[in-house]
Amino acid sequence: MKTAVTIILANSFIQTLSESTYKATTSLFWFHFSVLKKMVKMRVMVPAEDVDLSTVKYEPETIQAPHLTGSVFKLFVRIVESRVLGSLIVSHLKRQNKMVEMLRNTVIPEAPMFKPEFPPQEPEHGVVVLKEYGKPEDRVESALKCLPHYDPASRGNVEPASSFRYWKIRDYAHAYRSGLVTPSMVAEYIIPVIKEFSSKKPPTPLLISFDAEEVRKQAAASTQRFEEGKPLSILDGIFMAIKDDIDCFPHPSKGASTWMHEFRSVNKDSVSVSKLRSCGVIFLGKANMHEFGMGTTGNNPNYGTTRNPHAPERYTGGSSSGPAAIVASGLCSAALGTDGGGSIRIPSSLCGVVGLKSTYGRTDMKGSLCGKGTVEIIGPIATTVEDVMLVYAAILGSSPADRISLKPSEPCLPILSSNDSLNALGSLRLGKYTAWFNDVNSTDISDKCEDILDLLSKTHGCEMVEIVIPELNEMRTAHLVSIGSEMLSSVNPYCEEGKGVRFNYDTRTSMALFRSFTATDYVAAQCFRRRLMYHHMEIFKKVDVIVTPTTGMTAPIIPPSALQLGETDMQVTGDLMRFIIAANLLGLPAISVPVGYDKQGLPIGLQLIGRPWGEASLLRVAFAIEELCAKSRKKPATFYDVLKTN
Repeated sequence: MKTAVTIILANSFIQTLSESTYKATTSLFWFHFSVLKKMVKMRVMVPAEDVDLSTVKYEPETIQAPHLTGSVFKLFVRIVESRVLGSLIVSHLKRQNKMVEMLRNTVIPEAPMFKPEFPPQEPEHGVVVLKEYGKPEDRVESALKCLPHYDPASRGNVEPASSFRYWKIRDYAHAYRSGLVTPSMVAEYIIPVIKEFSSKKPPTPLLISFDAEEVRKQAAASTQRFEEGKPLSILDGIFMAIKDDIDCFPHPSKGASTWMHEFRSVNKDSVSVSKLRSCGVIFLGKANMHEFGMGTTGNNPNYGTTRNPHAPERYTGGSSSGPAAIVASGLCSAALGTDGGGSIRIPSSLCGVVGLKSTYGRTDMKGSLCGKGTVEIIGPIATTVEDVMLVYAAILGSSPADRISLKPSEPCLPILSSNDSLNALGSLRLGKYTAWFNDVNSTDISDKCEDILDLLSKTHGCEMVEIVIPELNEMRTAHLVSIGSEMLSSVNPYCEEGKGVRFNYDTRTSMALFRSFTATDYVAAQCFRRRLMYHHMEIFKKVDVIVTPTTGMTAPIIPPSALQLGETDMQVTGDLMRFIIAANLLGLPAISVPVGYDKQGLPIGLQLIGRPWGEASLLRVAFAIEELCAKSRKKPATFYDVLKTN
């Protein structure tokens, strides 16, 4: 507190200086800064192919940054946005975290890679190839045929007190076709619950754009299709929520800000939403999120912070907080999120559901607020792996530009309905970097993930292979510079119009850091991207899947002082993102699947990272893990049994 007050007083003093004195002070600061730069020793890296992996030692991530909430945080933002002291503070933090050393004092021999570039991949085995440019309904039908036999009677046999099972999409479809319930009946159950969340004090909304009459209209149309015996697909009548950075007409897309809709109108669905709509999906509305996706907790003072269904005093994770929470609470079978830095996988892990981040370019980003970056995708969150498969089948399909530049492999799904699946599963090699794997806040996380992997190997014969992944700290920095620079580029025109002050305080803190990045920093980050792509492609010559915990901690507690003004806690961010970055910076597919709980009863997720275009292998392993963990799944503290067929 004393430090903060000192900085504030210094800032006030500088603001009272005359213009000439101010310029002299600024010049003196930059002189000392340039001297400090010269004192830093230059580092020369050997080419990636010459790195001796036997000499690589894992370095635990240490983040030097204050944890601030409330009025102190508000004052800190004022300071960090000031011309002189702000630059000084940001520069100090960057040096403490070795960012300057990595980006400006390192000779990187590789050429930059400005977006993921993938070498040709071997075809996956035991799969069905989907027609990427065919009808979404046809792909969903193909996905349905990949699933194990469905027995509607099995639902009634999985209800002992020690067990819990979510309703699946096929459960809804059976109930609709059997006349046990209609989409309109389900809508009337959900609508008052959604309103209840938004009216709480303080508000804890799952959705931030919701129109009950629009939901009723969609449900009535779906009900009529079932009455006529003409459902559009297995997804007809399935309720979904859409993250607030993906267009879903007639709702605005605000990125959970208070002002983006004033400058950007929504006149039609995004490509992904349009595909789902053609399958008969009912859209509940736009789900809450961390403002503009620039945070990992889901904190949002603009509309209220969504709570974790397993523990309402804790965060959901972010930035896709609303999508994960509404799925985990049972109100939706699935939701769409975006993932540029774990924003699907982190909340999925913390809320105990399944989240898929597909290969970069596998889904068309047109119609989203983050559609111009090199690290983001649109992907599904659902309660089960099979439901993720069905939604993924509907939305996949590269954009025309990505078809040319990325040359994607044909999309495919694992055949889970035959013995061939078991044979394909047993042949897979799983790579584990033990030192990294065990770098978690609680051994509950690493032990639970380890136990499930051991059980997977014993049950299905998967081979565990020890691997080494070099330059993890460089990867984190390269990702931060990449996503930060791209985010700044997309919102900077609005900042120039004076809208920067309407950002949340944690967003403004991030923006202050992003503004400090130079063209040199960005190019260096892309040189690291090429090095790291080489390292990972070499690893994938030895293994098929890389396994890690999804996060380095379970759901963090929400500080009461953070609800009104937000917070900055980079240590929590680092813990949540520890295992996330490779999939985003390198564009690799990854999935988070729930595997159990810590001693506090909080969900733990296991992450699987695959080769480029290797979603089928990930889904196959994830499905097997889900089956092994089925009996240990627990009902969330906040849960709604929407599909009441008894």
